This record gives sequence, C-alpha cells and structure tokens, in this order.
Amino acid sequence: MINNYELYNPTRLIFGENRIEELNQYLPEKAKILFVYGQGSIKRNGIYDRVIDILKGWEYVEFSGIEPNPVYETLMKAVKLGRENKVDFILAVGGGSVIDGAKFISAAIPFGDDEPWKLVSEHLEVIESIPLGTILTLPATGSEMNKGAVISNKATGDKLALISEKLFPVFSILDISVLKSLPKRQIANGVVDAFVHVTEQYITYPIGAKLQDRFAESILLTLIEDGQKLYDDIEDKDAGANVMFCATMALNGVLSSGVPTDWSIHMIGHELTALYNIDHARSLAIILPALYNLKINEKLEKLVQFAERVWKITKGSDIEKAHTAIKYTENFFKSLGISTKLSKYNIDLDFTIKSIKEKFESRGIDNFGENGIISIDDIEAILHKAK
Repeated sequence: MINNYELYNPTRLIFGENRIEELNQYLPEKAKILFVYGQGSIKRNGIYDRVIDILKGWEYVEFSGIEPNPVYETLMKAVKLGRENKVDFILAVGGGSVIDGAKFISAAIPFGDDEPWKLVSEHLEVIESIPLGTILTLPATGSEMNKGAVISNKATGDKLALISEKLFPVFSILDISVLKSLPKRQIANGVVDAFVHVTEQYITYPIGAKLQDRFAESILLTLIEDGQKLYDDIEDKDAGANVMFCATMALNGVLSSGVPTDWSIHMIGHELTALYNIDHARSLAIILPALYNLKINEKLEKLVQFAERVWKITKGSDIEKAHTAIKYTENFFKSLGISTKLSKYNIDLDFTIKSIKEKFESRGIDNFGENGIISIDDIEAILHKAK
C-alpha cells in the first residue's frame, strides 16, 4: 500500500536554450543581490559575462570560490559578506555544490549570533531564509528544484545534510547552452549522480506505487540512453536537454512521494568524500554495486524489476537477474569512465572502515537504509566488497 504523502514544490523552472538572457524577468525589483559562484569556470566559459551584463540593473556583491562539496568555513565568508551588505536575494550560478552552498548561506545570514553550523549538525528548523534563484551550469544533484543541501565541515570532518522548505529556490534557469562547455568528467559525474538518486528511491521494496516506479524507470532508461550520448558528444543538444531534466526530476520530491527510500549509498559515499575528497558521484559508483550485492536478498523484488524493466534481462532465476542487473549498472558507470572499486583510489581500507563506523556511532546511527536493513557492521562488508 502506498504511504500517505504531501508533495510541495514551489520552484519555477525556466528550461531551454539561451534562457539565461531572461534572468532579468525573474529577479526581484530593487533587490540587493549576493551573487555566488564556484572557482572560476563560469568566467572561462562566458556564463559570468552573460550574467554580469544583466546584473548591471541591480545592486549586487560577488562571492566566488565555493568548492565542489561546499565547505562551511568558506560559506561563512559569504555569510559575512551578505550580512555586511544587507542583501535580500541570493543568485547562485553553478552546479549542485554552488547551489547547496547558497542554500546554507540563505539560512545562515538571518540565523543570528549563534553558530550557523548548528542548522546542519543539530538539524535545527530554518525559521527565516533569504530568497534565492539559481542558474544551473551542471546537471547532477537536482538541488535546483529541491529543499536540500549537503555541506562539509573541515574542522569536524563531517559532511551533512540541511533540509527545509524555506530552501527551495524561487526560480531555476536550466539553459542547455551551458552544457557544451563541460568536460567529460563532469558530464559523467552528473549522469551517475542522477542515476543513483533514482535508485535510492526505487530499489527498496515494492508497495504498489506503479506510477512512481515507472517515473523512476523512465529516468533511468533515459540516463542510460542519453547519458552515454552526451558523454560521447557534448554537442548533442537533445541528449543534453534530456539529461538535464532527468537530473532535476531525479530529486525534486516526485519519485519519493509515498514510497520507501534508502539513501545508505549516499551516507557511506559522503564519508568517502569527506575522508578523501573523492568526487561525490564516484563515491556512489563505488558503494552501489557492493551494497546491492551484499543486500541482494532484502532488495530482490525491486532488483528483479530493475533488471527486467530497465536492463531488459529476461533469462535466469531471480537471483541471477539481480546479479546481472548490478553488473550491467557497473558496466554503465565504467562506460562513462568511472571506476566502481576503491582500489582505484589511494585509501587505507582499515582506517576507512574504522573512521566511517566511528562517525556513524557518534551520530547515534545503529541501522540505516529502508527498514534499517544496513547495520554498522555491514559497512565493513560493503567496503571489502568494493575494494
């Protein structure tokens, strides 16, 4: 039976080619804007100039340098700048990390004298936020149309989520013309990130949510088809448009409505990124096959459905179909130049296992995943399978 749910998403999407030039239609009149972006790629690819030309009609201050996997210490510098200039709107131009960072800044500026990291570490309610709009430059995280952000803290070694309805962007511009400037590595990361976002909400256990399942399967099928096309040919506009919308739809609340969700792959993957700065998507590609192989019996029904509907696997027993689907998924990641093994990275396995288990225990996490099917002790088995 489908669970009760409430679906709310107020973000306006402005999608298509050359839509950045319409930015002025969506910025509030007389706003004092904090314009935030990453580490300079938008200056090299011309997006910065396109945005600055429009912002001439507004009062604004700039903050650059938001990292992949945005860092609290950096974001607090932006918070200080925003407070000093009494900004009342934030414009984030970048990928998911820049947008996640902007969401934290949005909540932290009006937070007061207390330590804003508490919003993340103590899951405090966001009472007030600065409205924000985004221009997406890399399809991957879906942050442009959801209420979540993930922030890293160098001092504590944590990578944690901040979630609030007050963090939905007011608008997000998805301009497919930006894709042609992206390197293959970022395209591959974006496709895999979106893919795993879907499986985290889909490969759990069946409850009769036929439409949600078919939404999920359609996104997975499209990512397999057009993700590969875009990786091979960055000039393929149709593939680019499809991948960009897939990444948004993968994590805007539709797929998770009324269904059980997992997120164990992300929880372990986040720790790999925090420890070794492995690209987020690449950490997910390492954990997914190992975790699914370990928990194949618990996830069997949905893995078989995934095998039959997405990978068109019709031969073999249910267990054989599930194993084959996992292998096909690994091969898909590899076709995008992404490894699924820890051995490709310079890590200390014993230290990694110990560190991740200690982090989870410090947060009071005993079991996680849908129905708590992953235990703390399973972390060691998963990482050994992934080595």
